[in-house]
Amino acid sequence: MSGAKEIRSKIKGVKNTQKITRAMQMVAASKMRKAQARMFASRPYWERIKNVIQHLSESDPEYRHPYLLPRTPKRIGIVVVSSDRGLCGGLNTNMFRHLIGQLQTWEQEGKEVVFAAIGSKAELFLRRVGGKIIASTSHLGDSPSVADMIGPVGVMLKAYDENELDALYICYNKFINTMSQKVVVDKLLPIAEEQVVQSDKPRAHWDYIYEPDAKELLDMLLIRYIESQVYHATVENFACEQASRMVAMQSASDNAGEFIDGLQLAYNKARQAAITRELAEIVGGAAAV
Repeated sequence: MSGAKEIRSKIKGVKNTQKITRAMQMVAASKMRKAQARMFASRPYWERIKNVIQHLSESDPEYRHPYLLPRTPKRIGIVVVSSDRGLCGGLNTNMFRHLIGQLQTWEQEGKEVVFAAIGSKAELFLRRVGGKIIASTSHLGDSPSVADMIGPVGVMLKAYDENELDALYICYNKFINTMSQKVVVDKLLPIAEEQVVQSDKPRAHWDYIYEPDAKELLDMLLIRYIESQVYHATVENFACEQASRMVAMQSASDNAGEFIDGLQLAYNKARQAAITRELAEIVGGAAAV
């Protein structure tokens, strides 16, 4: 019965693992609903400020902010948004694979790239591939805030203001639905007309009356715009993380169930074989007497 005992011990261990994966699946489902609510709540502000920036990029104000002026991209900064923890399927791996392809394209064009990492997985990956990280933040928790973005965003904007960077991008996972997430690489700076949301409606050119003055308002508004873009990307990525973790834990629970069924069948066969052997030994002993 030694083989049956080993199988029974394995069954117990797999069942304990299955309990953990089911618990993680339920926790991820709960967090995903909250993350989706936070994501949908942030979208109206994100879309509105994006429309305002669209109007500014199409207008001809008395003050033209440097973020609205085109540059020749030779030095590029990219903010990489990832999860802090694993066990979320191929979410981070798929994004890093897409990012490597983009980096290879930039390197072939002779462009220098530096990084800001949001999330411990992004920081670990960039260090492993030898990326130059000039800013990072991690362990944002389940409720990231705009204040958490100010540090890395400020470092990248300072580099852009001092002409150490010619362009700024952000890479993250966009939430499509529970089963689908899409890797996105968006351009943040310089702000160009093609970055705005396209519409079938007739294009209208806007201009604004600034009070107290255009410089003071645009200096503040465009920084808020970049911070809101990074915050929205972080919220989207967190929703993707929880959805991917829920699906991964559900798959792990199902696989554990199938493995338990296989072990149970093997246990029954081993137990039946042991019983048959014992009966044969008893019958053989009785015949010898």
